[in-house]
Amino acid sequence: MGEDTQHITGDQVEAYRRDGAACLRGIFADWVEPLRAGVERNIAEPGPVATEHKLDDGRGRFFEDYCNWERIPQYRSFVCDSPAAGLAARLMGATRVQIFHEHLLVKEPGTGKATPWHHDMPYYCVQGEQVVSFWLALDPVPLEFSPTFVAGSHRWGRLYYPRLFDDGTDYDFKGAGYETVPDIEAERDKHRILAWAMEPGDALAFHFLTLHAAPGNEGVSRRRGFSTRWLGDDARFAERPGVTSPPYLGIGLEDGEPLREDWFPVVWRAQPPR
Repeated sequence: MGEDTQHITGDQVEAYRRDGAACLRGIFADWVEPLRAGVERNIAEPGPVATEHKLDDGRGRFFEDYCNWERIPQYRSFVCDSPAAGLAARLMGATRVQIFHEHLLVKEPGTGKATPWHHDMPYYCVQGEQVVSFWLALDPVPLEFSPTFVAGSHRWGRLYYPRLFDDGTDYDFKGAGYETVPDIEAERDKHRILAWAMEPGDALAFHFLTLHAAPGNEGVSRRRGFSTRWLGDDARFAERPGVTSPPYLGIGLEDGEPLREDWFPVVWRAQPPR
């Protein structure tokens, strides 16, 4: 709790806050092998909400699972013992950090299935400015197969309907205030699109409101992405007009209330001045 976070540079913090996404080179290099072992256990022993996505052409495999950090020792160790929570605090400008959940996304070689453009906040039962995800590469990721982001889209002041990853259709949310995600592919020249070739141990830090997508994995290497989602001081429970993902049922909170620490433990606190 309260470990040093200075090995994220001021330029990286500025880029994250300006663009809503930044690449942190080698930041979790020491955690690659433990997390690879945890991922293999996760795949062999899927959780209750694991998904095998439909593949348009039947090639490859797109596996997804989340909310397993308390049962898989390597995940738990990363959440509790790695510098991730402290690094999240520096990016967010937070004095305390809660873990929201972890999220595994695996695209095996030859998988053509793309992940559609979306942002994460409307999927979640969370609202606030101090929110960040780390997408940690456990394999080499060539630029053409890397996740992509629309720079600055976290500051557009919009909420887009969550989309089903299998067919890209909008969630059946009953309520005002949501829009269909714009056709980013048709208007790429209007935006600054960010993407980075990655090595194992590199991580992408991005805001829950940043629009992003991911191509298929037509390469020869697996693409195992281990994500963790973190919450800062101003994060609050958000009542959504439909089932959220993860579907935290029975949480017993009203819209705008602080997130329960028994469900979402505080992993990091700033050290008091001496």
